[in-house]
Amino acid sequence: MKQLLNFAFLLGIFLLPLLLSAQDNAVINATISGQVLDSRSDEALPGATVSIKGTTNGATTDANGEFSLLTGQKLPFILVVSYVGYVKKEVLITTNRVTIPLDEQSNQLEDVLITSRRRQESPQDVPIPITVIRGATAEDAGAFNVNRLKELVPTVQLYSSNPRNTTLNIRGLGSTFGLTNDGIDPGVGFYVDGVYFARPAATTLDFIDIEQIEVLRGPQGTLFGKNTTAGAFNITTRAPGFQPGASFEVSYGNFGYVQAKASLTGPLSKKLAGRVSFSGTQRNGLLTNVATQSSVNDLNNLGFRGQLLYTPSDKIRVTLAGDNSRQNPDGYAQVVAGVVSTRRAAYRQFAAIISDLNYSLPSSNPFDRIIDHDTPWRSKNELGGISLTMDAKIGPGTLTSTTAWRYWNWGPSNDRDFTGLPVLSLSQAPSRHEQWTQEIRYAGNLSSNLSGVVGVFAIWQDLKTDPFHTEESGAAQWRFAQNSTNPLWQTPGLLDGFGIRTRSQLQSFGGAVFGQLDWSITDKLHLLPGIRFNYDQKDVDFTRQTYGGLQTTNPALVAIKNAVYSNQAFSASVNENNFSGQLTLAYKASKAVNAYATYANSYKPVGVNLGGLPSAGGQVLIELAEIKPEYVTHYELGVKTRPTPQSTLNFVVYNTDVRDFQTQVQTAELGVNRGYLANAEKVRVSGAEMDASVRLNDHFTFQGAITYTNGRYISFTNAPVPLEEVGGESAFKDVSGGELPGISKWAGSVGGEVSGAGKLISLKGRYFLALDGYYRSSFSSSPSPSAFLNIDGYTLLNARAGFRASNGLSILIWSHNLLNKDYFEQLLPAAGSAGHYAAVLGDQRTFGTTLRYSF
Repeated sequence: MKQLLNFAFLLGIFLLPLLLSAQDNAVINATISGQVLDSRSDEALPGATVSIKGTTNGATTDANGEFSLLTGQKLPFILVVSYVGYVKKEVLITTNRVTIPLDEQSNQLEDVLITSRRRQESPQDVPIPITVIRGATAEDAGAFNVNRLKELVPTVQLYSSNPRNTTLNIRGLGSTFGLTNDGIDPGVGFYVDGVYFARPAATTLDFIDIEQIEVLRGPQGTLFGKNTTAGAFNITTRAPGFQPGASFEVSYGNFGYVQAKASLTGPLSKKLAGRVSFSGTQRNGLLTNVATQSSVNDLNNLGFRGQLLYTPSDKIRVTLAGDNSRQNPDGYAQVVAGVVSTRRAAYRQFAAIISDLNYSLPSSNPFDRIIDHDTPWRSKNELGGISLTMDAKIGPGTLTSTTAWRYWNWGPSNDRDFTGLPVLSLSQAPSRHEQWTQEIRYAGNLSSNLSGVVGVFAIWQDLKTDPFHTEESGAAQWRFAQNSTNPLWQTPGLLDGFGIRTRSQLQSFGGAVFGQLDWSITDKLHLLPGIRFNYDQKDVDFTRQTYGGLQTTNPALVAIKNAVYSNQAFSASVNENNFSGQLTLAYKASKAVNAYATYANSYKPVGVNLGGLPSAGGQVLIELAEIKPEYVTHYELGVKTRPTPQSTLNFVVYNTDVRDFQTQVQTAELGVNRGYLANAEKVRVSGAEMDASVRLNDHFTFQGAITYTNGRYISFTNAPVPLEEVGGESAFKDVSGGELPGISKWAGSVGGEVSGAGKLISLKGRYFLALDGYYRSSFSSSPSPSAFLNIDGYTLLNARAGFRASNGLSILIWSHNLLNKDYFEQLLPAAGSAGHYAAVLGDQRTFGTTLRYSF
């Protein structure tokens, strides 16, 4: 992989002169020539693109702004002329020689179009809080996956201790915090070209050829196929085009960072166009394992995407797409970040345990970034699939059908004791997931004052172990699991190689009918009702069996082994149906002011536990196999404004109540892999958000966002105790009034770019300097509020500078975490709750250079 990316980097350098001089050589029997000029200064514009509208025939102007086209088309016809920093122009040509003046773009803020409501419109006209990030903006900022994107959108939270254990939240809601349990659905929808991605691991993969990312906040179940209680990511990739085009990008940075991207598009016939895209990322590890003298937590990502677009008529579009993305890093290791005293006896404290085992941690400072783990870290993560989308213009609207199949393969290895001791020798949960989705919807104008969308959606999922999940003890496990002073715990080989193998399968079906209308009561006043019906069914079979360790029939020794791991089996079949909906009243006082108020109730489907069940008094708590569905009540009041043609300013306040909140909780029982699911009686998240953007002139742009979020358990009377209270009189605690995990009260992002016209050697274009800042205040990293598992607030600064040439070439240097801030992204108690906890570290300062060319 590394050799491939280095080769791509060198190939890009070698091909650059050829790309700069590449021209189309159409050989037809007529010639059209001309010159492209700046309308104000009459200065020639070299590198402008000139093409005949409706054809693939085009050319690029030379150093004198001159172009020449060979064509057999009869006059008159239309030329399309574009140039970076200038307004695109269509010109009717009636003679063989023309002069075409272009106007510089004014300092009016350039608008974008979104498709979240299944039609193209400006986000300022949509009564939904929404953030739009263009693909080019994300690429310039180095946001090559969702984890980097959150630094541009402060309402988004993403926590990932590995791709499987990934939490994607909006406003602090969506998925369980901590380690993932596959038995519940996410509350944040993740869509790529209209296809729903069910696995949270998709958010850790590299973006491939992204056109635009729309982040919608709040319940969106009346617009999207899969129910979304907290929001949705609506991602659009670059579509195939009938005009040939290509882009190439290579980056090189410290820690051996190499990234290569490429995309090619063009016609295959008169009605068929294609697009192929590639992305690869390689980086050395940011941690050092002093036991093996190797680096870990590297990047090793590879992704492909192919599309075919068929247009049999101007009313029908058929797109066939396929993709495959894979990660295979020695990665996602966590570093011991601290030790707390639990309420267990003195001999069961972490310091006493490792002292008895003659062991010491390699460092007491997690930001030394060293580990000594004895189990290799591996995260083989592969996702892919195919989809067929058909759009047909019927009457005043468009009928869309999206059919998709997707898969996920997961092959991990973890060291969940986070030490160099042989405590947990194996912790592996290989899985395979398949999903089939079908969505059919119709969107358009139903009358002069009524428009909307109506649709049906179905999803089938099959998730199973591949072939089983394994937890296996090592030679030091007895000392960590020891819960009495009985000398039998020291029996040689008692727990060495003792473990559990779990086989489970979850099959689920979800179906829905949804719709939303937009009724123009007057030109200024709109009423938007929406409704949704959900049906969900889940069937699970779970079997866990012990193996290994000392083979004995001694009842006392058997009892010790059963206290560590025991057999467990259960099956469950659950189903639920529900009506939900929303009502929005929008008032557009003027072209510059759009206010709205929304009431919504939403629903997250019933869940099942898939990581094992806790026990009490030696009895498995079978009643915890089923998790109640969430019921969401949401209120929102917002206003979107354009104070000037060069600026936007938006503000929203909201309150969200969740009944039977589905939460993931840790337990001291080793046999409950990754914790278990439970319901908190009620939680509430309320807050306010403001975002702004301004283009002061042709040289300076600015954007910023700030959020205040207050998330609390209103009632959670039977929550597990936090780490420091493990071993006390009770294993449960009333945490009502406590803070929800993962939520910073304050978060914000700010960015700006300064640019100016200039030349690099003989290339004309614009120099630029850009800075992006991201801040978040402290937050809890424990599902039950803890005095120790809290993460301090931090600020990150990112920077880039470079040159964008008018012929499509860009050269930039960049740095992420420019000030080299040490910070935690997540804190996690070690398996068994001995008192030590580990951290997912934020990346230290990285820097590099990027070369990009597109035409």
